[in-house]
Amino acid sequence: MDHARYYVALMLPMTLPGGILYWFSIHPFISFWRKLGVPVTLALHAIFLALLASLAFALRKPLLSIQFGTQAWLIVPAALLFGLSIALRIGISRHLTGRILVGIPEMSPDQSPAPLLTKGPFARVRNPRYLQILVVVLACALFSNYLASYIVFAASVIGLRVVIWMEEKELHKRYGKDYEDYCARVPRLLPRLHAEASR
Repeated sequence: MDHARYYVALMLPMTLPGGILYWFSIHPFISFWRKLGVPVTLALHAIFLALLASLAFALRKPLLSIQFGTQAWLIVPAALLFGLSIALRIGISRHLTGRILVGIPEMSPDQSPAPLLTKGPFARVRNPRYLQILVVVLACALFSNYLASYIVFAASVIGLRVVIWMEEKELHKRYGKDYEDYCARVPRLLPRLHAEASR
Protein backbone atom coordinates (compact mmCIF):
# COMPACT_ATOMS: atom_id res chain seq x y z
CA MET A 1 0.00 0.00 0.00
CA ASP A 2 2.83 2.42 0.84
CA HIS A 3 4.38 1.91 -2.62
CA ALA A 4 1.03 2.52 -4.34
CA ARG A 5 0.48 5.66 -2.28
CA TYR A 6 3.98 6.90 -3.14
CA TYR A 7 3.58 6.41 -6.90
CA VAL A 8 0.14 8.03 -6.93
CA ALA A 9 1.60 11.00 -5.04
CA LEU A 10 4.53 11.18 -7.48
CA MET A 11 2.24 11.08 -10.51
CA LEU A 12 0.40 14.26 -9.50
CA PRO A 13 3.30 16.79 -9.60
CA MET A 14 4.68 15.04 -12.70
CA THR A 15 1.50 15.46 -14.73
CA LEU A 16 -0.99 17.99 -13.42
CA PRO A 17 1.05 21.23 -13.26
CA GLY A 18 2.18 20.69 -16.85
CA GLY A 19 -1.36 20.00 -18.01
CA ILE A 20 -2.63 23.23 -16.48
CA LEU A 21 0.36 25.26 -17.71
CA TYR A 22 -0.33 23.92 -21.22
CA TRP A 23 -3.60 25.85 -21.27
CA PHE A 24 -1.97 28.89 -19.66
CA SER A 25 0.28 28.88 -22.73
CA ILE A 26 -2.33 28.10 -25.39
CA HIS A 27 -5.22 30.44 -24.53
CA PRO A 28 -3.43 33.79 -23.98
CA PHE A 29 -1.11 33.33 -26.97
CA ILE A 30 -3.48 31.62 -29.38
CA SER A 31 -2.72 34.05 -32.23
CA PHE A 32 0.97 33.15 -32.02
CA TRP A 33 0.29 29.41 -31.96
CA ARG A 34 -2.07 29.69 -34.93
CA LYS A 35 0.71 31.29 -36.95
CA LEU A 36 3.18 28.64 -35.85
CA GLY A 37 0.85 25.78 -36.77
CA VAL A 38 -0.53 22.78 -34.92
CA PRO A 39 2.36 20.28 -35.39
CA VAL A 40 5.04 22.69 -34.18
CA THR A 41 2.85 23.91 -31.31
CA LEU A 42 2.16 20.39 -30.08
CA ALA A 43 5.79 19.35 -30.46
CA LEU A 44 7.09 22.34 -28.47
CA HIS A 45 4.56 21.77 -25.73
CA ALA A 46 5.33 18.04 -25.58
CA ILE A 47 9.01 18.86 -25.01
CA PHE A 48 8.08 21.39 -22.32
CA LEU A 49 5.77 18.93 -20.56
CA ALA A 50 8.43 16.21 -20.65
CA LEU A 51 11.00 18.59 -19.13
CA LEU A 52 8.55 19.64 -16.42
CA ALA A 53 7.75 16.02 -15.57
CA SER A 54 11.48 15.22 -15.47
CA LEU A 55 12.07 18.13 -13.10
CA ALA A 56 9.31 16.94 -10.77
CA PHE A 57 10.79 13.43 -10.85
CA ALA A 58 14.26 14.77 -10.08
CA LEU A 59 12.85 16.69 -7.10
CA ARG A 60 10.73 13.80 -5.86
CA LYS A 61 12.56 13.41 -2.53
CA PRO A 62 11.92 16.96 -1.24
CA LEU A 63 8.49 17.09 -2.90
CA LEU A 64 7.37 13.89 -1.19
CA SER A 65 9.19 14.35 2.09
CA ILE A 66 6.01 14.89 4.13
CA GLN A 67 3.35 12.21 4.22
CA PHE A 68 0.72 11.19 6.73
CA GLY A 69 0.70 7.43 6.31
CA THR A 70 -1.98 5.02 5.21
CA GLN A 71 -5.33 6.06 6.65
CA ALA A 72 -8.08 3.48 6.19
CA TRP A 73 -10.81 6.08 6.71
CA LEU A 74 -9.57 7.98 3.63
CA ILE A 75 -9.58 4.93 1.34
CA VAL A 76 -13.40 4.73 1.08
CA PRO A 77 -13.98 8.35 -0.05
CA ALA A 78 -10.96 8.05 -2.35
CA ALA A 79 -12.44 4.91 -3.95
CA LEU A 80 -15.86 6.56 -4.33
CA LEU A 81 -14.25 9.60 -5.97
CA PHE A 82 -12.24 7.35 -8.30
CA GLY A 83 -15.50 5.66 -9.31
CA LEU A 84 -17.19 9.01 -9.90
CA SER A 85 -14.20 10.13 -11.96
CA ILE A 86 -14.41 7.04 -14.15
CA ALA A 87 -18.16 7.56 -14.69
CA LEU A 88 -17.55 11.21 -15.62
CA ARG A 89 -14.73 10.23 -17.96
CA ILE A 90 -16.89 7.68 -19.77
CA GLY A 91 -19.65 10.25 -20.26
CA ILE A 92 -17.22 12.90 -21.45
CA SER A 93 -15.39 10.58 -23.86
CA ARG A 94 -18.58 10.21 -25.92
CA HIS A 95 -18.43 13.92 -26.72
CA LEU A 96 -14.80 15.06 -26.46
CA THR A 97 -12.39 13.83 -29.12
CA GLY A 98 -8.63 13.76 -28.66
CA ARG A 99 -8.36 16.74 -31.01
CA ILE A 100 -10.64 18.80 -28.79
CA LEU A 101 -8.81 17.70 -25.63
CA VAL A 102 -5.48 19.09 -26.91
CA GLY A 103 -7.04 22.27 -28.26
CA ILE A 104 -6.75 21.80 -32.02
CA PRO A 105 -10.07 23.61 -32.68
CA GLU A 106 -8.59 26.63 -30.85
CA MET A 107 -5.29 26.43 -32.74
CA SER A 108 -6.84 25.75 -36.14
CA PRO A 109 -10.51 26.82 -36.10
CA ASP A 110 -10.84 26.91 -39.90
CA GLN A 111 -9.45 23.42 -40.55
CA SER A 112 -10.84 21.82 -37.37
CA PRO A 113 -14.19 23.40 -36.51
CA ALA A 114 -15.91 21.98 -33.46
CA PRO A 115 -19.57 22.29 -32.50
CA LEU A 116 -20.64 23.84 -29.20
CA LEU A 117 -21.05 20.86 -26.87
CA THR A 118 -24.39 20.98 -25.05
CA LYS A 119 -25.45 17.31 -24.80
CA GLY A 120 -24.73 14.57 -22.28
CA PRO A 121 -22.66 15.79 -19.32
CA PHE A 122 -22.40 19.20 -21.01
CA ALA A 123 -26.16 19.61 -20.47
CA ARG A 124 -25.54 19.58 -16.71
CA VAL A 125 -22.25 21.43 -16.38
CA ARG A 126 -20.23 23.52 -18.84
CA ASN A 127 -16.87 22.10 -17.83
CA PRO A 128 -17.31 18.39 -17.03
CA ARG A 129 -13.72 17.62 -18.06
CA TYR A 130 -12.30 20.01 -15.48
CA LEU A 131 -14.76 18.71 -12.89
CA GLN A 132 -13.54 15.19 -13.63
CA ILE A 133 -9.91 16.28 -13.23
CA LEU A 134 -10.62 17.87 -9.85
CA VAL A 135 -12.48 14.76 -8.68
CA VAL A 136 -9.67 12.39 -9.66
CA VAL A 137 -6.97 14.66 -8.19
CA LEU A 138 -8.85 14.82 -4.90
CA ALA A 139 -9.20 11.03 -4.97
CA CYS A 140 -5.45 10.69 -5.53
CA ALA A 141 -4.70 13.18 -2.75
CA LEU A 142 -6.88 11.34 -0.24
CA PHE A 143 -5.49 7.94 -1.23
CA SER A 144 -1.82 8.98 -1.22
CA ASN A 145 -2.14 11.24 1.84
CA TYR A 146 1.01 13.24 1.03
CA LEU A 147 1.26 16.95 1.70
CA ALA A 148 2.38 17.55 -1.90
CA SER A 149 -0.80 15.88 -3.18
CA TYR A 150 -3.01 18.21 -1.18
CA ILE A 151 -1.00 21.20 -2.39
CA VAL A 152 -1.38 20.03 -6.01
CA PHE A 153 -5.13 19.69 -5.49
CA ALA A 154 -5.45 23.20 -4.02
CA ALA A 155 -3.33 24.64 -6.84
CA SER A 156 -5.48 22.76 -9.36
CA VAL A 157 -8.67 24.37 -8.05
CA ILE A 158 -7.13 27.81 -8.54
CA GLY A 159 -5.36 27.01 -11.82
CA LEU A 160 -8.36 25.37 -13.47
CA ARG A 161 -10.59 28.25 -12.43
CA VAL A 162 -8.29 30.60 -14.35
CA VAL A 163 -8.16 28.19 -17.31
CA ILE A 164 -11.98 28.09 -17.37
CA TRP A 165 -12.11 31.89 -17.41
CA MET A 166 -9.66 32.02 -20.36
CA GLU A 167 -11.48 29.26 -22.20
CA GLU A 168 -14.87 30.89 -21.74
CA LYS A 169 -13.57 34.10 -23.30
CA GLU A 170 -12.42 32.12 -26.34
CA LEU A 171 -15.72 30.19 -26.57
CA HIS A 172 -17.69 33.42 -26.35
CA LYS A 173 -15.74 34.79 -29.33
CA ARG A 174 -16.23 31.58 -31.27
CA TYR A 175 -19.93 30.89 -30.64
CA GLY A 176 -21.36 34.29 -29.68
CA LYS A 177 -25.00 34.33 -28.57
CA ASP A 178 -25.32 30.54 -28.68
CA TYR A 179 -22.66 30.35 -25.98
CA GLU A 180 -24.28 33.16 -23.96
CA ASP A 181 -27.59 31.28 -23.99
CA TYR A 182 -25.81 28.07 -23.01
CA CYS A 183 -24.07 29.83 -20.09
CA ALA A 184 -27.39 31.25 -18.93
CA ARG A 185 -28.97 27.81 -18.53
CA VAL A 186 -26.01 25.54 -17.59
CA PRO A 187 -23.79 26.03 -14.50
CA ARG A 188 -20.04 26.37 -14.87
CA LEU A 189 -18.63 23.60 -12.65
CA LEU A 190 -21.12 22.26 -10.11
CA PRO A 191 -23.82 20.33 -12.00
CA ARG A 192 -27.54 20.51 -11.44
CA LEU A 193 -29.24 17.24 -10.67
CA HIS A 194 -31.57 17.57 -13.68
CA ALA A 195 -30.63 18.96 -17.09
CA GLU A 196 -32.85 21.58 -18.59
CA ALA A 197 -34.41 20.84 -21.94
CA SER A 198 -32.26 21.96 -24.87
CA ARG A 199 -33.46 25.07 -26.62
